[in-house]
Amino acid sequence: MVFDNNNETNSSSNPIIRSIPREDSPLLGTSDSLSSTPKTFANIFIAIVGAGVLGLPYTFMRTGWLTGFIMIFVVSGLAYRGMMLLVETRRKLETPLTYSRINSFGDLGFAVCGPIGRFVVDILILASQAGFCVGYLIFIGNTLSHLFHSAPVESGNYLNAAPYIWGLKAKTFYIWGCFPFQLGLNAIPTLTLLAPLSIFADIVDVGAMSVVMVQDVVVFLKTTTNVHAFGSFSTFCYGLGVALFSFEGIGMALPLEAEARDKKRFGFVLGWAMFSIAAMYGVFGVLGYFAFGENTRDIVTANMGKGMLSSLVQLGLCVNLFFTFPLMMHPVYEVMERRYWEGRYCLWMRWVLVMVVSLVALLVPNFTDFLSLVGSSTCCILGLVLPALFHYIVFKNELKREELMYDLAMIVLGVILGVLGTWFSLMEMLF
Repeated sequence: MVFDNNNETNSSSNPIIRSIPREDSPLLGTSDSLSSTPKTFANIFIAIVGAGVLGLPYTFMRTGWLTGFIMIFVVSGLAYRGMMLLVETRRKLETPLTYSRINSFGDLGFAVCGPIGRFVVDILILASQAGFCVGYLIFIGNTLSHLFHSAPVESGNYLNAAPYIWGLKAKTFYIWGCFPFQLGLNAIPTLTLLAPLSIFADIVDVGAMSVVMVQDVVVFLKTTTNVHAFGSFSTFCYGLGVALFSFEGIGMALPLEAEARDKKRFGFVLGWAMFSIAAMYGVFGVLGYFAFGENTRDIVTANMGKGMLSSLVQLGLCVNLFFTFPLMMHPVYEVMERRYWEGRYCLWMRWVLVMVVSLVALLVPNFTDFLSLVGSSTCCILGLVLPALFHYIVFKNELKREELMYDLAMIVLGVILGVLGTWFSLMEMLF
């Protein structure tokens, strides 16, 4: 049986379709030009690093700096194993006599578990991608409110002191201000012209992180803050959700490996990339917490004050997340249009989804609390449970019992962490 034969035919008969970025399209490199090792490393970095890193200092404040630092590396290791399990499972299935094309996470779900496998993956991708976009809008609304409206540092939630604008809270005003422009951007059926903005967004993220870390060091040398190394069990579960959100690139594992020129070294390159990102995340979180202590805010850039450099960094992040929004929503549209419109473009459905995402963003006050919820409820299943489950199903008759126990342990761990993290995240948001 040949997998996805219809898509293969369509791609060969219409070469224009191949140029359209899809949920399984790396941002660097194409299928006609395989990625070198440095480009593969860059693709991995781009796929994983996102806005979630800006919530890490606040997370470290909640979990304790040592707990948070260790937790980042543990989650990095688990995410790495999840990605490699997906790659190994595809390599096993993708033969001329079985499934000849497995391009994405959803394809692998179908190959292993049939329609129900694809359905589960699709649902989780919908929830996680839409969740990322909700986080973007929360970040934009909160950051612009902080920049243009004064609020006391002592306030637990700095938006409480923000004035109303035209009868709306500042955050609400800015989110609704984005809405009509997002309708226009998300109406674009082909996102080829917008894809480079996502790469630029990651460059700006790294630049912003560098500026924030330099300021953290300066502040830390001038002031004395009280910090703690460990937190409670509930804050540990909360932090795991944020950490899982920060390593958000599980859905790109298969296309990244497919694009690599030296596939035998892909695991090595992925391992070094994950270690480098974890080290960067850990240092960023620790420095932010050490600099501001208990005054660390849910979006660490809000601690930077209102100087010219600080304002430019925060505005740059807002602009880039604004343009990254339609790229992150594209997998959602692709899944919905494939399931309900036979792959045809549907404008009103896209606009309804933008409306839903905007309404959810209005209801969530805290950026990092929402990251924890999304990370625990969706990223945990996508990154830990499903890769181990698919690997177990495919290899259960070939591997030794001890080897299969690792898969089962990862499944159980993912379920437990997902349930606990979701529960404690909801408690933080509701009470």
